Amino acid sequence: MGSKLAFGWACLLTSLMVLVTEVRGQVKFFNVMNYSAVADGATDNSQAFLKVWKEACEWKGNGSVLIPPGSYMVNSVRFEGPCKGSVGVVIGGLLKAPADPSKFSTDSWINFRYIDQLTVSGGGTLDGQGQVAWGLNDCNKNSSCPRLPTTLRFDFVTNAWIDHVSSLNSKNNHIVIFGCENLNMTHIYISAPANSPNTDGIKIGSSHGIRISSSTIGTGDDCIAMLSGTKDVNISNVFCGPGHGISIGSLGKNNGDNVDGVLVQNCTFRGTSDGVRIKTWAFPSLGTASNFIFQDIFMDQVGNPIILDQEYCPYPPCSQQTSLLQISNVTYINIWGSSSAKVAVTLRCSASKPCQNVVLEDINLGYRGRDGPVTALCSHVNGSANGHQSPPPCI
Repeated sequence: MGSKLAFGWACLLTSLMVLVTEVRGQVKFFNVMNYSAVADGATDNSQAFLKVWKEACEWKGNGSVLIPPGSYMVNSVRFEGPCKGSVGVVIGGLLKAPADPSKFSTDSWINFRYIDQLTVSGGGTLDGQGQVAWGLNDCNKNSSCPRLPTTLRFDFVTNAWIDHVSSLNSKNNHIVIFGCENLNMTHIYISAPANSPNTDGIKIGSSHGIRISSSTIGTGDDCIAMLSGTKDVNISNVFCGPGHGISIGSLGKNNGDNVDGVLVQNCTFRGTSDGVRIKTWAFPSLGTASNFIFQDIFMDQVGNPIILDQEYCPYPPCSQQTSLLQISNVTYINIWGSSSAKVAVTLRCSASKPCQNVVLEDINLGYRGRDGPVTALCSHVNGSANGHQSPPPCI
């Protein structure tokens, strides 16, 4: 089995080398094993990883850190630029975070910052070992809760390609993208139990030009969440479940929150609490959320397949004020499958700022419960319904 895995990784590495060479030119690899890394699953390799990163980053050309198959314990590391050329990290092994949350002094485990032309690939796995930490993730009722780390964080990274990377059992978020531009993620595998708190799959904020495709995400929170400052996002061929769906928001706690231009298409949701979701707090904060298309999506026993909620309140009681965040130009096209709740479509907008130009086109959602046929619920929404409609539209 070991020889087969090694052969498979060698084939993957060869294909990646060809791809990177075609895109970036000749690559110089920096093997962590030549910098005193120990693949025994117990020895801390953070200093070895940082040393090899420094040399790859300072290489005046195309440098790439190479992590061969094996098990590597790694404490918090920050891979920081700017670098003197394009740079990559090829993860062929298993990286393990310390299980004890007190070992972390920062809010991330593996952090890439201020880098242009970054590639992270290799088919390896990041194991956050979050099982011990999940019981401590009670910030909704404990103001003294500990700060738990995100597994993989990208800050101010541009022109990046993240490919064939797995993340398991994060202590908090799996992947955070902040202040990034033109970042592509494909063949990402993310997994944590449905009852693991706040283990969002991919969380995006203050970024634009983000592409996520051909990935599988199952977590205890949102599969993908887009927060304020996010624009021009394309999500395609993503399988989501378990989890809380693909969400825009939550928004509206602060003045000026905005998200613009999101396309979610050709995705599957299975057994999630929500499907495609827009959520804003019922706070009197100004902001905008607009130009969203959710298209060609299959729902399999999803709690709220289509939900737009401007009274978002995960931990009641909440403020009874009305949202002043304007939602507009939202289109749902060819969404089909099954709802696990009687209300399959919820469009709950603000009485102060009704939603504008919400379009339902060819919606076919069924419900097999004993409490009657599938229904829709609308309030303060302006728009239209076209084509086949199940449940009967309330616009």
